[in-house]
Amino acid sequence: MKYNFDEVIDRRGTNALKWDPELIEKLMGAKGEDLLPMWVADMDFRCPQVVIDSLKKRAEHGIFGYSMPLDEYYSAMNYWYKKRYNWEIKSEWVINSPGIVPALNFIIRALTEPRDKVIIQQPVYYPFKSSIENNDRVVINNALINKEGKYVIDFEDLENKAKDSQCKLLILCSPHNPVGRVWEKEELQKLGEICNRYNVIVVADEIHSDLILSGNKHTTYGSLGKEFENNCVICTAPSKTFNLAALQISNIIIPNEEIREKIEKEFMKSFMMTPLPNIFAIDAIHSVYSPEGEEWLEQLLTYLDGNADFIGDFVKEHMPNVRYTKPEGTYLAWLDFREVESDYKELERKISEEAKVVLDGGSMFGTKGRGFIRINYACPRSILEEGLTRIKKVFFK
Repeated sequence: MKYNFDEVIDRRGTNALKWDPELIEKLMGAKGEDLLPMWVADMDFRCPQVVIDSLKKRAEHGIFGYSMPLDEYYSAMNYWYKKRYNWEIKSEWVINSPGIVPALNFIIRALTEPRDKVIIQQPVYYPFKSSIENNDRVVINNALINKEGKYVIDFEDLENKAKDSQCKLLILCSPHNPVGRVWEKEELQKLGEICNRYNVIVVADEIHSDLILSGNKHTTYGSLGKEFENNCVICTAPSKTFNLAALQISNIIIPNEEIREKIEKEFMKSFMMTPLPNIFAIDAIHSVYSPEGEEWLEQLLTYLDGNADFIGDFVKEHMPNVRYTKPEGTYLAWLDFREVESDYKELERKISEEAKVVLDGGSMFGTKGRGFIRINYACPRSILEEGLTRIKKVFFK
């Protein structure tokens, strides 16, 4: 089946957090009916037809009682991870969660004590920091090094921080949001060896793992070997890949039984039992982790790759002194405006109030993100061009 990712679909008036003006004003403070949203990480594309068909069938059944995954659910997951990442997972390793951010909070509480330390690698997805601080744990920043637009891990700094006996976890963003790195196998192994040496558990947020652009390959952390598999928690979800965020389903994969039992106990404090996914989420997993889902994904990746190249061409032609490195993964572009506007607050204000583009300013991701902007390019190319043109008119008159 051929999908049309150029189709512009009006999402206003659908309770879309990304698009409805009332919600944008409430959450981002930006006002106006003419705002162009390019912020929160969901896509402006319809999900695969196989999902739409399965959800219609479920809705027509008419009964929406309590539900739990059966073997078919875990078979679909195993099909996906074995075929795409050469990692065979067992059904008993999986805990369902309504999302990865809620799961991170449970994981932090289950595996650490108040005032313990948790390592993150900024600039990074901002709920990592808030999840640590909101649970009275201490953030330790192993800041990434920006080498002419390509970010790398500071392994010497990581080892110095991991050897602290109060350091219990490292939250790894893989692929990395917002800088777009797809970590190479050797990088992950080096990171894992350090964490194993000092008994630091790796919590890998791999929500963008399917969104890998051409020339790059994702290695799921759990596939590195038994010693790595035994000291990790892998957080996954179909939500970014297939635009299913509103179904609120994620799968937390924990091979180590002792670690898994601690996390399950923390979940039970809030849920009273193993979390029960809604029936639509269960059917969606069956649908997308399939050859039909893969067909849609491959077409999507081709389109996203074209959008990432389009940004590069546009910046080169119209935005002098803006630095852009094509992402290796995700659908999020990370643009460096520091030579264009030295005041990061003014940069973010001008984009919101003058360009009328809603996006995430780099300051949200840590101090090293100041002067950068993150653009969600999972949209029809006409919308992407309009957003870039609006920004260009403000800064490059």
